[in-house]
Amino acid sequence: MITIIDYGMGNLRSVQKAFEHLGFPTLVTRDKKKIAKASKIVLPGVGAFKDCMHHLEEMDLVDSILGSIRSGKPFLGICLGMQVLFTESEEFGKHKGLNVIPGKVVRFPESALKVPHIGWNQIQKKKEVSFLKKVPNKSFVYFVHSYYVIPKDKKVITTTTEYGLSFTSSIQKDNIFATQFHPEKSQTIGLEILKAFANA
Repeated sequence: MITIIDYGMGNLRSVQKAFEHLGFPTLVTRDKKKIAKASKIVLPGVGAFKDCMHHLEEMDLVDSILGSIRSGKPFLGICLGMQVLFTESEEFGKHKGLNVIPGKVVRFPESALKVPHIGWNQIQKKKEVSFLKKVPNKSFVYFVHSYYVIPKDKKVITTTTEYGLSFTSSIQKDNIFATQFHPEKSQTIGLEILKAFANA
């Protein structure tokens, strides 16, 4: 069962519908026992880093997330769900994340480009991983974000994207795969990524 963690923020239903469209059963829950029994975990998210961490702590879900990751089960972080895996964020002050992936979350610098970065953009593959096996290089995917991650270990970077600068748009570390873009909004390409995760 693919379990989507409900912490009161994010596009839970659209992620669930995308998996169900592919024929994979899902469960949206904040029940710690059900999370522990899940075969695969998805942490989606839209909103502010500080609020996300506050909700996870308030609902006592941090240990469940960390336990799921330590157990080795496939774990997918989407957008804000990717960012909170990092050590800290500079969004509205400094805030600690889950510190699963060493690194930080920073805002796009001031430039001629609009922030937030919204819409379709290309991903440049940096290494081949199973989740991107059927995704052609320079495919277009859908983004909505003002902040991006800077991993300390560049070996975790699986794709980058250009938006005034080259930023990390997806990562993989052990059983974790995470994307700054939204697979559930990225049509055929996004569905291929979700299918690869569901079959992991």
